[in-house]
Amino acid sequence: MQAFLANIQGLTAIGIGLIIGLGALGACLGIGLMGGKFIEGAARQPELMNELQTKMFLLAGLIDAA
Repeated sequence: MQAFLANIQGLTAIGIGLIIGLGALGACLGIGLMGGKFIEGAARQPELMNELQTKMFLLAGLIDAA
């Protein structure tokens, strides 16, 4: 019985690690893609850089907080 409970605890720890890791990976990919699109947009229209930068940092904070 103790071996069974130890097995469940081990698998639970692995599952929790995967959930946290994959959630962080998704946020990192989202911020990376958004940063790349910001660079593209700023290169195409430099006059909108301040407005785009404000929106990018706002969205990056919201993605990171979620």
